[in-house]
Amino acid sequence: MRIAILEDDPDQLALLRRWMVEDGHDVHGYQSGRETMKQAGRESFDLFMLDWQVPDVSGTEVLTWLRANVSKTVPVLFVTVRDSEQDIVFALEHGADDYMVKPVRRQELLARVHALLRRAYPSEEQKQLSFPPFEIDVQRGEVRKEGARVELTPKEFELTVTLFRNIGRLLSRGHLQETVWGRSGDLATRTVDTHVSQVRKKLDLRPESGYRVVPIYNYGYRLERLEQPKA
Repeated sequence: MRIAILEDDPDQLALLRRWMVEDGHDVHGYQSGRETMKQAGRESFDLFMLDWQVPDVSGTEVLTWLRANVSKTVPVLFVTVRDSEQDIVFALEHGADDYMVKPVRRQELLARVHALLRRAYPSEEQKQLSFPPFEIDVQRGEVRKEGARVELTPKEFELTVTLFRNIGRLLSRGHLQETVWGRSGDLATRTVDTHVSQVRKKLDLRPESGYRVVPIYNYGYRLERLEQPKA
């Protein structure tokens, strides 16, 4: 999963980043609220981990901005020294999904992150995905349309799984790149576009077939499910 962490203490940020990376996540760390909001406007993330007291824009202001401008459902976990009941209630009532008081313990933090991600993205746990007329077998690496196997390269298959698991959600090119190709800095953006085009063509993802891939200029893509055409 792709996680954004707002934490102004370099040592604490490095620790949280290491824990999350060792748990298998792609992590982007920011030390100011403004930079977090700037990047959240350009890129998509699966979870935000916010400190409260950071330079220029507080974590709660970032939370309010995220809920108004990015997503009302993306999980947000506060990790902060502020421990009063009033602070905890304020954060939760303004859109946070969970709240932890520093110092945090590694296993508890991971357990809470896992719980948030399971609730937000239940299809990530599924090995069989059904989106008629498509059936996707994640373990076997197969996509079938109306029973017939669709020949895809390994990267095209991973991209297909990512798009269908996030159906209706706008994903940035950077998000797709990290999910499918890993954090390869030398991968051309055009590679993502080319693979999306191939998946669209091979699966026939167009309105007439009930699905469409919507490109968002200078950002990324969203797979949408349309009302199935009547026979």
